[in-house]
Parts: sequence; structure tokens; C-alpha cells
Amino acid sequence: MAATVFASVACSGPDQQADSTAGSIGPRTAVIADPDPEPVDAQQQPTLPVTVRGVDGTDVTITDASRIVAADQYGTLTTTVYALGLGDNLVGRDTSAEFPAVAGVADVTPNGHSLSAESILALAPTVVLTDTSVGPRGVQDQLRAAGIPVVFFDPTRTMDTVGDQIVSVANALGVPERGAALAQRTEAEIAEASSSAPSGGEPVKIAFLYMRGPAIKMLAGPGSGADALIAGLGAEDAGTASGLTEQFVPITSEALIAAAPDVILMMSGGLDSIGGIDGLAQVPGIAQTPAGQAERIVDMADGVVLSFGPNTGKVLSALAEAVYAPA
Repeated sequence: MAATVFASVACSGPDQQADSTAGSIGPRTAVIADPDPEPVDAQQQPTLPVTVRGVDGTDVTITDASRIVAADQYGTLTTTVYALGLGDNLVGRDTSAEFPAVAGVADVTPNGHSLSAESILALAPTVVLTDTSVGPRGVQDQLRAAGIPVVFFDPTRTMDTVGDQIVSVANALGVPERGAALAQRTEAEIAEASSSAPSGGEPVKIAFLYMRGPAIKMLAGPGSGADALIAGLGAEDAGTASGLTEQFVPITSEALIAAAPDVILMMSGGLDSIGGIDGLAQVPGIAQTPAGQAERIVDMADGVVLSFGPNTGKVLSALAEAVYAPA
């Protein structure tokens, strides 16, 4: 489909200028060399019980972290649990957490973002980590009614919240020292990747398109998570810049032309679902954008691009390479 690009940013430096008028570089796939998060030193054993307050305002006491279910829209919580060195304790994950190390862990959101109380209860979890990006809320309440500790975390996904969420998950699982170490490492990787993005000149405008076959075609705007990722690349979110006020809006030719992206960013599965680059070219409005005319299309694995957890620095590095590297 597209050329493979690995997680390095050899082409970019802090003194380079972003060139949104660069010629055609063709479609590219951003790939991190090892999608499995690197666990931190696991010497500290979980110290339980602990009581934490979730973002829903409920105090939850966790006495056992031996069987963890982690489920959110982006796979962030599962990735974080694994990177905290507790991968062997995972018994349930969401669909978006699709890195190889958890392939054998039960998927508790097989239909996308819908939880099943029966499938989760069958796993006999000792704690459930979740947020409001998945549901329905009645299922999470049902798990609590069954006596399972359910901790809600902040569903916001920005560069500024990555470290805090890692620490919050670690505290809930009784491994605060691991959490502090992982947050520090992750924030350092994010800073290094962000500093490699070009500076000066006009920033590249990137539009994130979410597609699932011919029926679902959405353009991302403020608060989508994609806007934070794009900002981390030293670029401008085209959807937000065009005046969008919602996280995602249906794609129209008018919206695409108004956004005028220099680069289009997509999930690999979404691009495949519409027939690849050829199918994308048939979407009304694409051909009238600078990105469509120059074929500057970047895709990345569905469970990676918006995961935001401990792999965020690696994701930024791979995307920077795909967006900025010369042909």
C-alpha cells in the first residue's frame, strides 16, 4: 500500500522550517519499530489495598490487582498497565489495544466501544480500569453492583495529560514508584520527539480523517485527540483551524476544501476500508485539497496512532518522519 517508515526523525532538526508547499512525496505509513510498550523496572511489587478517587467522584478501594480489565476507546489504559510491568495481570482489554503482547488477552469490546457485563464478569476481574469513552454506563455500574472495584479515569487525551494518567493508573494498582518512573520516561520521549519537529515558517496543516467504509466518514476537530497529536508534531490541526467546534463532524466537500490540509492523516484500517489511496481520491473534496493534489497521505495502525499512553513519544517520532522526511 504505502512505503514503510520507521520511528526515527533523522531528517528533521529544530532549526529546520516546516514546508507546507513541498511537492508530492506520495502516501506513507508511519510505523513504530516495536509496538509493544517497554515495561519499566518491575522490582516494586503492588502495595495494596489502596483507595483512589475516580474522575466520577467515587472513592474505590482496590485490594487485589492480580486480574485486571482495562478498557477505553483508545487502548491507553491497557498500554499503560502493560508498560507498568503488569501485563501478566491483564485478563481483559479493549479492541484498540492491539499490540502483539496482548493479542491473547480477551477483548471485552468486540463490537468497538460497547462493553458486555457478562463477558467481563466471566473473566473474574479483581479490578476494572475504564473511562467514559466506552460504555454503556449501565454496564460499568452493573460491574460495581457485583462487587468489582471499577475506577474511572480522565477520558481527555492531550500531550499534557499523558504523564498524569500514567501516575493515576499506577496509584490505583499500588505501584506508584513504577508510575513515576514511567511518566518521567514517557514525558522525556515526548519532549525529544516534539523538539525534532521543524520550527519557523508556516506550520503544516494536517487533517485527521476517521473512516469506516462508505457509511462513516468524519473530519476531526478540537478535543478529538488528533488535534493534540498534530500539535505535538509542530503542525496545525486543519479541522480546528477551519472553524470546527466539535470533536468529529461528517465529511463534506465543503468542509474539506475549507480545511485545506497539506497532509491527511488516517488510521490504516480506515484507509483500507474505503479502498486505499484510490478509494480516498474518490471522496468528494479530497482532490481539491493540497494534500489530495500532492498525495501527501499518512496512515498509522488503528490501535497506535491515538493510543496516547507510554508509546506516545514513539508515535510522534514515526509520524514526524512520515510527515517531514523528504522523498
